Amino acid sequence: MKKNKKKIKNISILGTTSDAGKSTLTFIVGRILQDLGYSVVPFKAQNVSNNAQVASDGSEISVAQYFQAEVLGVETSYFNNPILLKSGRGSTASLIVNGKAVASKDVLEYYRDLDSLKPAVKLAFEYLDANYDCVVAEGAGSPVELNLMDKDLSNIYVATEFNTKIILVADIEKGGVFASIYGVYNLLPKELRDNVVGVIVNKFRGDLRLFDKGIEIIEKEFGIAVLGVLPYEALNLGFEDSQSLKNFSQDCSESTRKVAVINYPTMSNYNDFEPLLADPNTCVEFVSSNIKLDNFECIILPGSKLVLEDLKWLKRTGLFRQIQKHYDEKQIHIIGICGGYQMMFKQIIDEDGVETDEPTIADGLGFIDDNIIFQKEKILKRDGYRYQIHNGISKKYPVEYKSKNIYGTFEHGLFGDDWFEEYKKEKIDTFVELMKSHLDVDRLVKSVS
Repeated sequence: MKKNKKKIKNISILGTTSDAGKSTLTFIVGRILQDLGYSVVPFKAQNVSNNAQVASDGSEISVAQYFQAEVLGVETSYFNNPILLKSGRGSTASLIVNGKAVASKDVLEYYRDLDSLKPAVKLAFEYLDANYDCVVAEGAGSPVELNLMDKDLSNIYVATEFNTKIILVADIEKGGVFASIYGVYNLLPKELRDNVVGVIVNKFRGDLRLFDKGIEIIEKEFGIAVLGVLPYEALNLGFEDSQSLKNFSQDCSESTRKVAVINYPTMSNYNDFEPLLADPNTCVEFVSSNIKLDNFECIILPGSKLVLEDLKWLKRTGLFRQIQKHYDEKQIHIIGICGGYQMMFKQIIDEDGVETDEPTIADGLGFIDDNIIFQKEKILKRDGYRYQIHNGISKKYPVEYKSKNIYGTFEHGLFGDDWFEEYKKEKIDTFVELMKSHLDVDRLVKSVS
């Protein structure tokens, strides 16, 4: 909460492309300001992600904003992320407003009704603004999708409505970094261009001095201050979506066990596996086709946004039969988490159309002697490291099931423990200090003071 210090300008972190590093720069900038004594809170008006967490107030928010708040050591609530969209059937999405699922909407319908969501965004931002010295608001994708700018909550609406100072983030690894910086800056409305305080060039591989000429071009020819050039460094924490998951790195040279994570189309809650990626004894492989699973010590069925659709995918690929075979042979441990746990039951019954257009009953893997019943009201619970987000329920085994080589649970955060929390803190501190050393902190702070 607010400290006895002069309030500084609120900040928008806008990317010149998708996956430029906005989520990461949000907490890096936040930590820099925190270290100077300011109270800082992360915010994102609207996030599109299947990866969610249960916040301190029992609401459902994006894992990115939860992780940012965790890094900054502030309480989490739906104020951090008032609008969340999770993929649904076809062109629909599950709409979560103020931490609660309210509807399943077609994307065109969502955009048509967008103005009705602005009050929720405004209320959340103003609450945070009143209680912290600085709100660091993460944008979404590119802020200059010209056909959607009047429907852009996270970039244009926030930056305009709340007159935020703007920091651009450009991903040099994608190529075309000069065009993306110049293009985004010059396509912004004039009043927003005037609020741009600089650009951070992100994900540079190799000797940073090779970009000295690039800095000169951006500053002298584009007229945009360069606040820093950041080296490429894998954090392996806070995975927000499938794109960020692709950036993970792991050294398997000393690993003693191999774990297969079944990467079905709407896999969710990737952060469940961060402790495994951090463990030098464990080598993780994300499996998205019917490869042989015989050489793995453990098969993990992860969370799923659309359990019935991902179950169909398992059957279609042949992985369904292969997993059943390993259950029968009892040589490989099989773990199911949330959606993966539900797939382990005899049947999944969706009579109310929670995930389907009409009442549906689907055969599961048959490992557990009970059925999963989908209910419209979503269960949201948190207990320490572990949390639950699901619509399916089991009367016999409401939380978990254990038997021989099988373990299933509705709880995410299964692999987290005190060791991992200590590892995570040290990893984040080291990462932030590295990035901070490549930023012009004085210039950044003066631009928002």
